[in-house]
Amino acid sequence: MASLVLKMSVSLDGYVATLDGSSDWIAAGDSDDTLDWTVQTVSDAGAHLMGATTYAVMAAYYPNDSGPFAKPMNDIPKVVFSHSLTSADWDETTIAAGDLAESIKRLKQEHSDGYLLAHGGARFARSLVETGLIDEYRLLVHPAVLGAGERIFPVPLTLEPKSTTVFSGGAVAHVFAAQP
Repeated sequence: MASLVLKMSVSLDGYVATLDGSSDWIAAGDSDDTLDWTVQTVSDAGAHLMGATTYAVMAAYYPNDSGPFAKPMNDIPKVVFSHSLTSADWDETTIAAGDLAESIKRLKQEHSDGYLLAHGGARFARSLVETGLIDEYRLLVHPAVLGAGERIFPVPLTLEPKSTTVFSGGAVAHVFAAQP
């Protein structure tokens, strides 16, 4: 059975998105070792899970990209959770339109290669957190303070630290196991 991993970029003050949707803050702390860690996380996935908004952004970019994320993003199967999408043009993509928790449980049973890697949008990530089905959180904390924005933790959680990696540019990756 596959585990569900949520990978998110987070500001020092706990936000995952700005109110205006800008994403330039995510570049804070970038370095080659941060890139290597992120590419490895993406490459080791058995499937990529995302909401419709993240799908639209990624599907418009990765099929024509040749950067380090292109191969894993294009080759590894993708599942888009949406009640409005009826088709997906990006290769290796299926749409899950049913109940989020039931779909996640089914995908965990179906996949045995790698983990299911959820890519947020804040709203999709919050919905996943609320299901209680996330097994591991990989939070890349950037040296940026947003002051306001969107958070992903709507409920209290108990998390067990698994690892912390400090990168040369100042970003820090915290990996936590979810506790029941």
